[in-house]
Amino acid sequence: MAQTLQEQERLIAALRPTHRHRTLFISDLHLGALGCRPERILAFLEQNDAETIYLVGDILDTWYPVVPQWTDVHDSILSLLQRRAQAGSRVIYLPGNHDNALRDHCGTHIGCFEVTEQALHRTADGRSFLVLHGDCADRRMFRAHVWTRIGSWMDGALRGLDTRLRRWGRTLPADERSAIDVILSWVKALMHFGDGFEIRLTDMARAQGQDGVICGHSHQAALHSDHGIVFANCGDWVDSFTAIAEDAQGRISLLQAVEPQRAATTGRPVAGKDAPGLAG
Repeated sequence: MAQTLQEQERLIAALRPTHRHRTLFISDLHLGALGCRPERILAFLEQNDAETIYLVGDILDTWYPVVPQWTDVHDSILSLLQRRAQAGSRVIYLPGNHDNALRDHCGTHIGCFEVTEQALHRTADGRSFLVLHGDCADRRMFRAHVWTRIGSWMDGALRGLDTRLRRWGRTLPADERSAIDVILSWVKALMHFGDGFEIRLTDMARAQGQDGVICGHSHQAALHSDHGIVFANCGDWVDSFTAIAEDAQGRISLLQAVEPQRAATTGRPVAGKDAPGLAG
């Protein structure tokens, strides 16, 4: 009976989120991978809703080489998004390299979700943004899917080792990153070292006459206008726990999920030097 009551309370919370955005962009959940943090994803989505929700690729990790890590919480994430769509939110799924199989369904619907390779999003203040996962802007040598397989295998092997080390007595607080987590983040950052990834994507958006680009893929959350137009990267839900949001006035912000031990896991704007000039 207690479990039923808990499920009912969670359903009520999901239908009455704390923060209502005009648009929410979230990417790189990697559902099914060892590095995924489904509890943090679900807590964030329960507290954040939007008229339009863009799932900007690598939501599912279909390339994972070992047995997928799947629990009732993973099911709850997909069920919540489906309920949001049924309640009137527009949910747009843009596949990435880890859920590449879904690209075969671009131009169609999967359930209540629209599936498309790229999208053009117009903000409330009239600006237009190219939205895509971003793997098309990888350096040429990393574009082959074999690199996705190799990366998934390495990630799974190292995270599996980390799990075994924790079981053998090497304990860390739940919110503290292990050395292996740090190494994996460093490797991902090295693959996208420099600003070539950002430049290729902003050049692509500029060539289409857009005011900016919103992407994922690199796991490097960002929001700035360093390349002449707005570049926004959603980050990920393995390391950074971030998302991009648009408010009713068309302002774009980078949200950082509140740490689990805080009173509520909602999302707060990240203030800093990137804030000026991102509203029309």
